[in-house]
Amino acid sequence: MSVPPSVPLSGRRLAVIGAGSRTGRHLARAASAAGAELVLAGPDPRKLEWTAGELSGPSTVLPVDLTDESSIAAFAARLGRFDHLVSTAGLPANGPLADLRLADVRRAFDAKVIGPLLLAKHLAPQAAEDGSFTFFSGVAAWRPAPARTVMATTNGALAFLVRALAVEIAPLRVNAISPGIVDTGSWDGLGADKDAFLRAVAARNPARRVGTPDDLVKAVLHAIDNPYVTGTVLHVDGGGRLV
Repeated sequence: MSVPPSVPLSGRRLAVIGAGSRTGRHLARAASAAGAELVLAGPDPRKLEWTAGELSGPSTVLPVDLTDESSIAAFAARLGRFDHLVSTAGLPANGPLADLRLADVRRAFDAKVIGPLLLAKHLAPQAAEDGSFTFFSGVAAWRPAPARTVMATTNGALAFLVRALAVEIAPLRVNAISPGIVDTGSWDGLGADKDAFLRAVAARNPARRVGTPDDLVKAVLHAIDNPYVTGTVLHVDGGGRLV
């Protein structure tokens, strides 16, 4: 994608946790093209190296596990000074309420809520004064559905967490992106039913379309770029939470 020239990424250090995911990889490519130095982080070094190989600018690969505070502390020590951090991380625990396993529920909260809290704890002291944290929530918090109770709750908790962190670690800015149905490849498991599913979503969305990775990247870049946006959830859902 083309990055708006106003986005001040040239010479800035951007850490992307979840850079091995499709959304994280797309963001890393856009930020690198805009002149940022990338730190690619996540639990799987192979995926991170794959992303690094697609970038046009400098990058570093660092492991981190958001379910483990010692891993987050080690990541902070190796990262050093940085300007912005984006985390797309999530470990969904979907399924009927009767079938949920406590270990999976705890891991979902670790990745989506406790992990971001600990990232702020360990990393805020070494962020640039005009820096920011951007996390990923999701439309399930505003439109809960059967078998998505944990996803709705963790995404909702993160939305409130960014408000609290925006106050506590000010002037650092803290925001969240809340995607709706976005064709990042996560729906490929539907097989032959995928196209029909996406068409149905587009037909009922006020925007009359589903999202693309570019839509998410633009929202992240806005959160990074605008110095007057903090404690905010940017809904990138085509109005899906409204219908």
